[in-house]
Amino acid sequence: MNGTSSAALEDLLAKQEIYEVVCRYARGIDRLDMDLVRSCYHPDAIDHHTGFSGGVEEFLTWAEGALRQMSGTMHTLCNHLVELHGDVAVAETYAHTTHWTREPTKPSHNAVTGTRYIDRFEKRNGEWRIAERWATRSWIRTEQDGMQITDDPSNGPVGRRDAQDPLHAALG
Repeated sequence: MNGTSSAALEDLLAKQEIYEVVCRYARGIDRLDMDLVRSCYHPDAIDHHTGFSGGVEEFLTWAEGALRQMSGTMHTLCNHLVELHGDVAVAETYAHTTHWTREPTKPSHNAVTGTRYIDRFEKRNGEWRIAERWATRSWIRTEQDGMQITDDPSNGPVGRRDAQDPLHAALG
């Protein structure tokens, strides 16, 4: 194999490994397997989520508390694009996230959202993991309130159609 083919193969393998990290994250969240979710992040990673921004250990505590209030979740991954820059990569993954509860007093927990995970990955010790994540929410449809556009940045990262989109922060 010549050098060009070898480099292309290495890029494909890196992109597949990154995609599998994103898939493991979705599985871990949906199965309430916080150790699996933890394995997707470097220990010093930062996560910016709706209602949360901070270190990975604090994120895991926050996420598990929120998820345990629900009967279930399903994260369906859609478009996935990775830009490689040596041992740093930026991945943008579109997702539909579904959250539900069987409790009739919490209809707002029955929701589907349009989400984009914007991840800055780093390869350390031969392993790709998330170094920083922006979980943007573009819209939410709840049983209680119907469709709402979520563009209030005080509640977490918001997808935008200009240079203020979190993707640009990830790209540096």
